[in-house]
Amino acid sequence: FPTPSRHCVQTHFSPEQLADVHIAEADKILKSCQHYGFCTSGCPTYVLLHDENDSPRGRIDLIKEMLESGAPPKSETVAHLDGCLSCMSCMTTCAVQVDYMHLVDTARVHIEKHYTRPLPERLLRGLLAWAMPRPAVFAPLMALGRMGKPLKRLMPAHLRNMMDFIPPKAKAAAYSPTLTAYPSNGTRRWRVALLAGCVQPVIAPHINDATIRLLTRFGCEVVVPASAGCCGSLNLHMGMADAAQASARRNIKAWLTEMNGDGLDAIIVNASGCGTTIKDYAHLFLDDQATRADAEKIAAISCDISEWLVKMQLPAPSRPQRLRVTYHDACSLRNAQKVTAEPRALLKHAGFIVSDVPEAHFCCGSAGTYNLLQPGMAKQLGERKAKNIAGTSPQIIAAGNIGCVTQIAHYSDTPILHTVELLDWVHGGE
Repeated sequence: FPTPSRHCVQTHFSPEQLADVHIAEADKILKSCQHYGFCTSGCPTYVLLHDENDSPRGRIDLIKEMLESGAPPKSETVAHLDGCLSCMSCMTTCAVQVDYMHLVDTARVHIEKHYTRPLPERLLRGLLAWAMPRPAVFAPLMALGRMGKPLKRLMPAHLRNMMDFIPPKAKAAAYSPTLTAYPSNGTRRWRVALLAGCVQPVIAPHINDATIRLLTRFGCEVVVPASAGCCGSLNLHMGMADAAQASARRNIKAWLTEMNGDGLDAIIVNASGCGTTIKDYAHLFLDDQATRADAEKIAAISCDISEWLVKMQLPAPSRPQRLRVTYHDACSLRNAQKVTAEPRALLKHAGFIVSDVPEAHFCCGSAGTYNLLQPGMAKQLGERKAKNIAGTSPQIIAAGNIGCVTQIAHYSDTPILHTVELLDWVHGGE
């Protein structure tokens, strides 16, 4: 390889800029990039568009120029950065492990603070950032959207796309937002907290139902603190750091209360996009050491539901199902959390015949609010993912993230379920 001293990115931040802890971190990340280009092969937007500015390497250069200039971001720069999925596939192939995840988050916060978007964009992004993290607001909007579907043709393009992703009314949840503790069936072996989430309980409450049933069936007492809600990732990835921090602080406080009370063995997350953010909570508070220390305590016991179920050592099911299941890796699980073996092991142990998706590293196009804000690229990726899945001839598709489940269901005729739903089913659940 070329020597780092000759090929690393050179930065020119002023001392005043470097006094900002986030700019100082960005400076270090930028300097670590060697421009080798391994990142381009795994980047979905580069593979589809063949534009250097839509590759990780190109976006790094754009971020450097934007942060150094101190001027309002250029609209072209914003467009290329908005086009990034934050799938982090680039980080899995980077020879020098450039921390692109935190760099692009810093860039998005900078854009949110210093760039004035066109009014329609501001309204749409503001609506998503306000409504989606609040189930009490999001649920009525979903009901209103279902009523308005017959009028979809009269709506602007972005609203028509959003209407397409409104699922049928979900079956009422078995668990209740007012019930915060679910006792174990039989002897309690563990006490765990479950993140209820924000979007998932509205459009797919059966996922939390299945999670609670499975955990309590095998010795877990499950607590769902009423004050813990949205993890903050939806706002974070739109550059709204203050709102993300507010959500994180509420969750940290709620879970610390449980830890300092009857104790917690784990904090369970069954939406991998949320899990990635929670495991990284400490990074949200680079300039707040007290909260950062608490966030590290939370991250230390946070895990994806598949990680925890492996630790529980579930018994072999009494009624294993020999169905062909194609497992889709959510980017947040595969690329960010590095959780790939656990879901497959659980499904195989339950008797399923498990296949992988060709191009498993390729994002499905969901990516939080991406399929709502970047519908063109999301559609290409969704169709590509569905075609690759169809090539495996599955009877069922399994995934570990509600965003992926919703996106793939939109483009595939094969039933898709959360991994935990399948495991609950073979162990006696619905």
